[in-house]
Amino acid sequence: MSDSIATAAAPASPDLQVLVDLLGPQLGEIVEQVRAFRRQPPTPERTCAFEQRLASALRAAGRAVLERVYNALEPEHLEDCPRRLRHAGETYRRRPKSRNRIGTLFGEIDLRRYLYEATEPGERALFPLELRLGIEAGLATPALAERVGRWAAEHEQAQVQALLRQEHGVTWSAQSVRKLTASLRDGLASFRAAAQEAKLLELLAKAFTARGPHRPALAAGRDGIMVPLRGAGYHEAATATVSVYDRRGRRLGTVYLGQMPESGQGTLSDQLTALLARVLAAWHARGRAAPRLAYVTDGGDAPRQYYRRVLRRLPDPWRPGQALAWEWVLDFWHACGYVGHLAEGLFGAGPRAWGWFRKWRRWLRDRRQGAAQVLRSAMWHYNHGPRRTKAGEGLFWKGYRYLRGHSPWMRYEHYRRRGLPIGSGVTEAACKTVFAERLKRSGMTWSRAGGQVIVDLRILVLSGVWQQAHAAYLTSRHCPVIVAEASNGQSHDQTHTFAA
Repeated sequence: MSDSIATAAAPASPDLQVLVDLLGPQLGEIVEQVRAFRRQPPTPERTCAFEQRLASALRAAGRAVLERVYNALEPEHLEDCPRRLRHAGETYRRRPKSRNRIGTLFGEIDLRRYLYEATEPGERALFPLELRLGIEAGLATPALAERVGRWAAEHEQAQVQALLRQEHGVTWSAQSVRKLTASLRDGLASFRAAAQEAKLLELLAKAFTARGPHRPALAAGRDGIMVPLRGAGYHEAATATVSVYDRRGRRLGTVYLGQMPESGQGTLSDQLTALLARVLAAWHARGRAAPRLAYVTDGGDAPRQYYRRVLRRLPDPWRPGQALAWEWVLDFWHACGYVGHLAEGLFGAGPRAWGWFRKWRRWLRDRRQGAAQVLRSAMWHYNHGPRRTKAGEGLFWKGYRYLRGHSPWMRYEHYRRRGLPIGSGVTEAACKTVFAERLKRSGMTWSRAGGQVIVDLRILVLSGVWQQAHAAYLTSRHCPVIVAEASNGQSHDQTHTFAA
């Protein structure tokens, strides 16, 4: 069978002949499987078995091709390799080949590659072939590493191991999975900011070309969520979002940030500030009109301090010497919680409290000076109603003081009329999608570093910029440079040469 295939293929080069000879057995097996399937009428059982056998044969063929092609990229003899290479400012000298087991989309292959030893004592050796192929963490090809990174962002470690075995025939330890995901995160993290900036600029361009009565808006938000740290209980992690709204007040898209528990949340604040500043500067550089700016959060200490100390002091590219004009919107649903405190404090739990709450929640949202009217009604009932319990007094004054102190940021009728968001639902949801859905499953605890690896991968996926960041990462990876030719005076350092 393989002879007839080789004859029919009529290869034009020795390289192609090698591939035909290599794949002859696999091709023969595939043809035989097709013939066997067609000899009898198809049934669901036979169809399933045929497809599974076919996939296994194709995987074996792909694995054989990759192993042959990759191993043929370096010369067979040590003397034919460059004597010296330079990489990342260091010089390396050649040493013999050794074997490494590499995961690919088709399964695991043996990669035999030359070692280059650093001439400077104490520096790590390198494998130039692995660098040129983009082998991630010494474990996987770029294609498989990218797939594992996406899986790790969504699935638990044991599930990733199971998927590797089922889908690609690759068997890794938990340590190998962690090593690869950490290495991939380190590579992608450098390109997160640029990819998110490009995404927001694309959304702004779309928003400004849409029709509607309002100027498009750029809305930022941040919130916290408790996550379990190993041996330390629960601590507050932080997430942030930046969204674009079109001329009709519709959200077009969002990018996400996330940070494991950190005192003061400084890293998240720095990342959010840098992203906003770059996006607005780039939008101004295009000669476009400024979007409206909204900051939609609850009344927590970290969001409030960030607004007062950082956000409202950012320089305005459109008005040199002045600060950006941000509109701080206190999350409507968070404010409703304090209206509920008023209702329960005044009337106790029951239908009367629920009826009062429903009415004044709508007034808070739909009426001008809605917060002031809620407070007036609450105070009238407080002065004319029956005596309350100590707990009721506490609830009433908790709600009253909060609503009175934050009323300047509760102009919901004004915000809605201008097409601005009044709820931080997208940021509240980010707490769930960035952290809770992956880091707060049953029995889970995390180190700060291990959790951050997963969070950094998840924000690339959720922001819709994974492909852009991964492409930029692969492009950025540098290959060694020859500084001394091979011993025979010829260099065989062409990475794309296929040799039998």
